[in-house]
Amino acid sequence: MRISAKSDYALRAMAQLARDGADGCPVKAVRLASEQDIPLKFLQGVLSELKRARLVHSTRGPEGGFVLARPAAEITLADVYRAIDGPLINVRDTRLSDIGYAGPAEPLRELWMAARSSLRNVLEQVTLADLDAGSLPPAVTELAEQYRRDVRTYS
Repeated sequence: MRISAKSDYALRAMAQLARDGADGCPVKAVRLASEQDIPLKFLQGVLSELKRARLVHSTRGPEGGFVLARPAAEITLADVYRAIDGPLINVRDTRLSDIGYAGPAEPLRELWMAARSSLRNVLEQVTLADLDAGSLPPAVTELAEQYRRDVRTYS
């Protein structure tokens, strides 16, 4: 899986919005861009996509800006990723259930399904509120620790 710059920016902006907009007051795009070091023009496009996906609302005017469309505890990282980049794992823009392989490659379909399910299990467990609180669910923390152990082992 590749995390695009667009998804990375969207996740960072949403995390910042969860913190800065916790009081329900709109947060200006320029503040989100500044706090997360995201090019403003690029962020404006990302925010438009998040608005179309109904993850944020915007208001115009001097007191305007962006607010989360739902409480931070109800927006998962998977929601944000899908709004920007679509399915979590995509193989040649084809539905996994429609893919068929022959011979020794036949198990790849099951592998892609397992990989998508595994990624979904991580990204759907973590909410914007978790990021704001600075703590991830224990299962996710354990996977990160496993990664650290593996990196030390194979480096």
